[in-house]
Amino acid sequence: MRLSVLDNGHRMRAKMFIAATSAMSRVDSPDIVKMLLYRPDFLTRALLDLTAEAMRGNSYWTAGEREYLAMCTARVHQCPFCIVTHAELTRIAGNGEIDPGDPRSGRPEVHAIREFLDSATRTPQQIDSSGIAALPEAAVLAALRVNLVWNIVNRLANAFGFELRDGQLRSGTRALHRFGYRFPGFLLAGGEHVDHGDLVANLRHAVLEAPAVTSPELRVAAATGTSIAEPWQSYTAKVRESSYRVTGADIERLTSAGHTEDEIFEITVAAATGAALRSFDAGRCAIESPD
Repeated sequence: MRLSVLDNGHRMRAKMFIAATSAMSRVDSPDIVKMLLYRPDFLTRALLDLTAEAMRGNSYWTAGEREYLAMCTARVHQCPFCIVTHAELTRIAGNGEIDPGDPRSGRPEVHAIREFLDSATRTPQQIDSSGIAALPEAAVLAALRVNLVWNIVNRLANAFGFELRDGQLRSGTRALHRFGYRFPGFLLAGGEHVDHGDLVANLRHAVLEAPAVTSPELRVAAATGTSIAEPWQSYTAKVRESSYRVTGADIERLTSAGHTEDEIFEITVAAATGAALRSFDAGRCAIESPD
């Protein structure tokens, strides 16, 4: 990946887990797993709590439909790693109820919510909620949480340069489905844990407010687009608005300016999370105040 710490900077327990699972499956651990196991107290614990509930908790949407919505989010972000992964997960979790290659398959409600989520992601400042008027509010909120998760992950996959290697699609997707997006607790232990009574609030706090290498002020600026010094300003804008355009040269520009990989990791996560939260908050406001 574009940050060496995501490949080699893990705690000993994570290194042992990565080595053991790779040996058992005879396939290298996917980049998404390596990223999630790096600094789990900063992002991963809160993100996985939200992901497990959004993707496999009780919902108006089936597991297959939620994987399909995740795939559609990946298409918006032009993330090859995530598109292929969630297309396969749609097949695994959906049991034929929806075809990831046929946009006409599935329930009409799925297509209505997909268009709403696409609008929330692309143009959070102007969302048309008329197409989901017949859907229960709880169903829309559940879909917005799915969208929140993958609006973060897709941006990070693009920015950090995730690649899908031989054998990983089959082994990785089946493991995610089997364990319901949950990791063993010992891998996530450590660091501050504050429960605000809401999974989205916990994520917001962990990434933007909790103590870390960078200041909360810098992370909030990266998340919201507030003016900050270059090269952070142009880099974070690219992560928020067009993460598929991030290249290794962008990372090199940051390291050449004296920024550490830990700082780049945190600010990238903050920018991705901030953009995703903007879409989530806008979507929620759109259904609460449809006029």
